[in-house]
Amino acid sequence: MFYTRARVINLEEVNGMGRRNLVSSRLAFRAWYYFRLGYSTYLTFVLGYASTLVTVYYLAIRNMPSLLDVFPNFAPFAVLATVGGVPLAVALGWVHMKRSRLFSSEVDVAVEANPYQYKLPPGMAKEVGTPATILTLKMLRKIAETNGLLSDSEKAAIDDLEKKLQALMEGGYVGLPRKANF
Repeated sequence: MFYTRARVINLEEVNGMGRRNLVSSRLAFRAWYYFRLGYSTYLTFVLGYASTLVTVYYLAIRNMPSLLDVFPNFAPFAVLATVGGVPLAVALGWVHMKRSRLFSSEVDVAVEANPYQYKLPPGMAKEVGTPATILTLKMLRKIAETNGLLSDSEKAAIDDLEKKLQALMEGGYVGLPRKANF
């Protein structure tokens, strides 16, 4: 079985629509994703770092005689900038993740934009986890009703939960994404 955003595609359907087209389409999108990741994370990082060092040295330091005495050529400047810049960047990253509200805001946006926060992802959660949860809920409800342990509000809450779980099983959504507060 292959999963798409719209529905589950069985192998029989894949054979009818051309499995090669589906696989090559997925391969193209995966390659595009890997390209973006590699380019933005690694290539631009190295090129940006080298470009910044070269720009600062040749446009700023070479035009200031007092700094040119300290750094007569590029290599000592690059070494000192790296030795000083790496710990500074690590400290800034740590502050970003642990001490500021910036990272939690980024995570809030990512969670709100992720459709799987409001519906079941394909796979184990949809095929095993949620059906097991529904079955467990039904069995616990029977036991609680048999022993007279449920109030009317608890029965209503269980009914509501069962409806939501069933909607998720059928590919629907529960809840609504929060609106952005600017």
